[in-house]
Amino acid sequence: MKKLHKMRREYDSGALQEQEMAADPMEMFARWLEEAIAAGIDEPNAMTLATATPEGKPSARVVLLKEMTRNGFTFFTNYRSRKGEELRLNPYAALMFDWHEMARQVRIEGAVEQLPPDESDAYYLSRPENARIGAWTSPQSRVVADRGELDALQREVEQRFAQEPLPRPDHWGGYLVRPERIEFWQGRPNRMHDRLVYEKNEEEWSLQRLAP
Repeated sequence: MKKLHKMRREYDSGALQEQEMAADPMEMFARWLEEAIAAGIDEPNAMTLATATPEGKPSARVVLLKEMTRNGFTFFTNYRSRKGEELRLNPYAALMFDWHEMARQVRIEGAVEQLPPDESDAYYLSRPENARIGAWTSPQSRVVADRGELDALQREVEQRFAQEPLPRPDHWGGYLVRPERIEFWQGRPNRMHDRLVYEKNEEEWSLQRLAP
Protein backbone atom coordinates (compact mmCIF):
# COMPACT_ATOMS: atom_id res chain seq x y z
CA MET A 1 0.00 0.00 0.00
CA LYS A 2 1.30 3.41 -0.94
CA LYS A 3 2.48 5.47 2.03
CA LEU A 4 -0.22 8.04 2.72
CA HIS A 5 2.24 10.61 4.03
CA LYS A 6 3.98 10.59 0.64
CA MET A 7 0.82 11.28 -1.35
CA ARG A 8 0.89 14.91 -2.44
CA ARG A 9 -0.55 16.97 -5.26
CA GLU A 10 0.29 20.54 -6.16
CA TYR A 11 -2.71 22.72 -6.99
CA ASP A 12 -2.23 25.25 -9.76
CA SER A 13 -5.66 25.52 -11.40
CA GLY A 14 -6.31 29.19 -10.68
CA ALA A 15 -6.56 31.96 -8.13
CA LEU A 16 -9.20 33.93 -6.27
CA GLN A 17 -9.03 37.71 -6.19
CA GLU A 18 -11.44 39.83 -4.17
CA GLN A 19 -12.17 42.17 -7.09
CA GLU A 20 -13.31 39.21 -9.20
CA MET A 21 -15.87 37.95 -6.66
CA ALA A 22 -19.57 38.67 -7.11
CA ALA A 23 -21.24 40.91 -4.53
CA ASP A 24 -23.76 38.14 -3.85
CA PRO A 25 -22.27 34.75 -2.90
CA MET A 26 -25.26 32.92 -4.39
CA GLU A 27 -24.35 34.41 -7.75
CA MET A 28 -20.74 33.36 -7.20
CA PHE A 29 -21.83 29.83 -6.30
CA ALA A 30 -24.02 29.59 -9.40
CA ARG A 31 -21.04 30.64 -11.51
CA TRP A 32 -18.81 27.95 -9.97
CA LEU A 33 -21.50 25.29 -10.28
CA GLU A 34 -21.93 26.05 -13.99
CA GLU A 35 -18.18 25.81 -14.45
CA ALA A 36 -18.12 22.44 -12.63
CA ILE A 37 -20.90 21.17 -14.91
CA ALA A 38 -19.08 22.43 -18.01
CA ALA A 39 -15.87 20.73 -16.82
CA GLY A 40 -17.65 17.37 -16.74
CA ILE A 41 -17.35 16.87 -12.97
CA ASP A 42 -19.16 13.67 -11.96
CA GLU A 43 -22.30 14.64 -10.02
CA PRO A 44 -21.32 18.27 -9.47
CA ASN A 45 -24.44 18.71 -7.30
CA ALA A 46 -23.21 16.14 -4.75
CA MET A 47 -22.56 17.75 -1.38
CA THR A 48 -21.56 16.62 2.07
CA LEU A 49 -24.29 17.47 4.58
CA ALA A 50 -23.18 17.74 8.20
CA THR A 51 -25.69 17.84 11.05
CA ALA A 52 -25.34 17.54 14.81
CA THR A 53 -27.33 16.54 17.86
CA PRO A 54 -28.27 19.21 20.44
CA GLU A 55 -25.27 17.94 22.42
CA GLY A 56 -22.95 18.66 19.51
CA LYS A 57 -22.26 15.10 18.26
CA PRO A 58 -21.81 15.50 14.49
CA SER A 59 -22.64 13.22 11.58
CA ALA A 60 -22.10 13.70 7.85
CA ARG A 61 -23.20 12.10 4.60
CA VAL A 62 -23.37 12.94 0.88
CA VAL A 63 -26.71 14.11 -0.54
CA LEU A 64 -27.67 15.83 -3.79
CA LEU A 65 -28.45 19.49 -4.24
CA LYS A 66 -31.78 19.66 -6.08
CA GLU A 67 -32.35 23.39 -6.32
CA MET A 68 -30.52 26.62 -5.60
CA THR A 69 -32.28 29.97 -5.33
CA ARG A 70 -31.45 33.32 -3.73
CA ASN A 71 -32.96 31.89 -0.54
CA GLY A 72 -30.60 28.94 -0.27
CA PHE A 73 -29.90 25.30 -1.07
CA THR A 74 -32.51 22.53 -1.28
CA PHE A 75 -32.25 18.78 -0.73
CA PHE A 76 -34.77 16.00 -0.03
CA THR A 77 -34.77 13.11 2.41
CA ASN A 78 -36.72 11.05 4.93
CA TYR A 79 -37.73 13.25 7.88
CA ARG A 80 -37.35 10.24 10.21
CA SER A 81 -33.77 9.49 9.15
CA ARG A 82 -30.84 10.34 11.40
CA LYS A 83 -30.26 13.63 9.63
CA GLY A 84 -33.96 14.41 9.77
CA GLU A 85 -34.10 13.78 13.51
CA GLU A 86 -30.97 15.85 14.11
CA LEU A 87 -32.36 18.73 12.04
CA ARG A 88 -35.63 18.59 13.98
CA LEU A 89 -33.78 19.04 17.27
CA ASN A 90 -30.94 21.25 16.01
CA PRO A 91 -31.99 23.02 12.78
CA TYR A 92 -28.55 24.07 11.58
CA ALA A 93 -26.27 22.39 9.05
CA ALA A 94 -23.07 22.68 7.05
CA LEU A 95 -22.69 21.79 3.37
CA MET A 96 -19.49 21.13 1.47
CA PHE A 97 -19.00 20.83 -2.28
CA ASP A 98 -15.70 19.26 -3.35
CA TRP A 99 -14.91 19.75 -7.02
CA HIS A 100 -11.53 18.12 -6.61
CA GLU A 101 -10.60 18.01 -10.29
CA MET A 102 -10.81 21.82 -10.33
CA ALA A 103 -9.07 22.19 -6.94
CA ARG A 104 -12.17 23.94 -5.64
CA GLN A 105 -14.34 23.64 -2.56
CA VAL A 106 -17.34 25.57 -1.29
CA ARG A 107 -18.33 25.45 2.39
CA ILE A 108 -21.74 26.65 3.53
CA GLU A 109 -23.26 27.08 7.00
CA GLY A 110 -26.78 28.11 7.89
CA ALA A 111 -30.17 27.50 9.43
CA VAL A 112 -32.39 24.78 7.99
CA GLU A 113 -36.16 24.63 7.53
CA GLN A 114 -38.58 22.20 5.93
CA LEU A 115 -39.98 23.16 2.55
CA PRO A 116 -43.73 23.82 2.27
CA PRO A 117 -45.67 20.60 1.47
CA ASP A 118 -46.63 21.76 -2.03
CA GLU A 119 -42.96 22.20 -3.00
CA SER A 120 -42.09 18.74 -1.67
CA ASP A 121 -45.11 17.31 -3.52
CA ALA A 122 -43.99 18.88 -6.80
CA TYR A 123 -40.48 17.44 -6.59
CA TYR A 124 -41.68 14.02 -5.39
CA LEU A 125 -44.06 13.69 -8.34
CA SER A 126 -41.23 14.58 -10.74
CA ARG A 127 -39.17 11.58 -9.60
CA PRO A 128 -39.09 8.20 -11.41
CA GLU A 129 -41.64 5.70 -10.10
CA ASN A 130 -39.02 3.42 -8.56
CA ALA A 131 -37.60 6.36 -6.58
CA ARG A 132 -41.09 7.27 -5.35
CA ILE A 133 -41.57 3.64 -4.26
CA GLY A 134 -38.24 3.80 -2.43
CA ALA A 135 -39.38 6.80 -0.39
CA TRP A 136 -42.29 4.70 0.91
CA THR A 137 -40.25 1.53 1.32
CA SER A 138 -37.15 2.46 3.30
CA PRO A 139 -37.31 3.02 7.07
CA GLN A 140 -34.19 5.11 6.57
CA SER A 141 -31.45 4.86 9.21
CA ARG A 142 -33.34 2.13 11.11
CA VAL A 143 -31.84 -1.32 11.76
CA VAL A 144 -33.25 -4.08 9.50
CA ALA A 145 -32.69 -7.81 9.76
CA ASP A 146 -31.28 -8.27 6.24
CA ARG A 147 -31.77 -7.31 2.60
CA GLY A 148 -34.72 -9.67 2.43
CA GLU A 149 -36.66 -7.47 4.83
CA LEU A 150 -36.18 -4.47 2.54
CA ASP A 151 -37.21 -6.50 -0.51
CA ALA A 152 -40.37 -7.61 1.30
CA LEU A 153 -41.20 -4.01 2.22
CA GLN A 154 -40.74 -2.97 -1.40
CA ARG A 155 -43.11 -5.70 -2.61
CA GLU A 156 -45.72 -4.56 -0.10
CA VAL A 157 -45.51 -0.98 -1.36
CA GLU A 158 -45.69 -2.09 -5.01
CA GLN A 159 -48.80 -4.17 -4.28
CA ARG A 160 -50.40 -1.40 -2.21
CA PHE A 161 -50.07 1.17 -5.00
CA ALA A 162 -50.47 -1.17 -7.97
CA GLN A 163 -53.82 0.35 -8.91
CA GLU A 164 -53.53 3.88 -7.56
CA PRO A 165 -51.16 6.88 -7.72
CA LEU A 166 -48.13 7.15 -5.48
CA PRO A 167 -48.63 10.21 -3.24
CA ARG A 168 -45.74 11.70 -1.31
CA PRO A 169 -45.41 10.03 2.10
CA ASP A 170 -45.75 12.42 5.05
CA HIS A 171 -42.34 11.36 6.35
CA TRP A 172 -40.45 12.44 3.22
CA GLY A 173 -39.76 15.88 1.81
CA GLY A 174 -37.44 18.79 1.31
CA TYR A 175 -35.24 21.07 3.36
CA LEU A 176 -33.92 24.53 2.63
CA VAL A 177 -30.51 25.56 3.99
CA ARG A 178 -30.49 29.35 4.36
CA PRO A 179 -26.80 30.33 4.18
CA GLU A 180 -25.23 32.60 6.77
CA ARG A 181 -21.62 31.89 5.77
CA ILE A 182 -20.21 30.74 2.40
CA GLU A 183 -16.51 30.10 1.84
CA PHE A 184 -14.89 29.66 -1.57
CA TRP A 185 -11.61 27.73 -1.59
CA GLN A 186 -9.23 27.57 -4.53
CA GLY A 187 -6.16 25.34 -4.35
CA ARG A 188 -2.84 27.14 -4.90
CA PRO A 189 0.79 25.96 -5.04
CA ASN A 190 2.77 25.29 -1.86
CA ARG A 191 -0.45 24.92 0.14
CA MET A 192 -0.92 28.70 0.10
CA HIS A 193 -4.54 28.31 -0.94
CA ASP A 194 -7.03 31.12 -1.53
CA ARG A 195 -9.94 31.26 0.93
CA LEU A 196 -12.55 33.99 0.56
CA VAL A 197 -15.54 33.93 2.89
CA TYR A 198 -18.86 35.76 2.75
CA GLU A 199 -20.71 36.33 6.02
CA LYS A 200 -24.26 37.62 6.32
CA ASN A 201 -25.17 40.44 8.69
CA GLU A 202 -28.95 40.88 8.48
CA GLU A 203 -29.43 41.33 4.71
CA GLU A 204 -25.89 42.41 3.81
CA TRP A 205 -22.95 40.18 2.85
CA SER A 206 -19.36 41.01 3.76
CA LEU A 207 -16.31 39.43 2.11
CA GLN A 208 -13.01 38.64 3.83
CA ARG A 209 -9.89 36.65 3.06
CA LEU A 210 -8.82 33.82 5.40
CA ALA A 211 -5.34 32.43 5.82
CA PRO A 212 -5.00 28.94 4.30
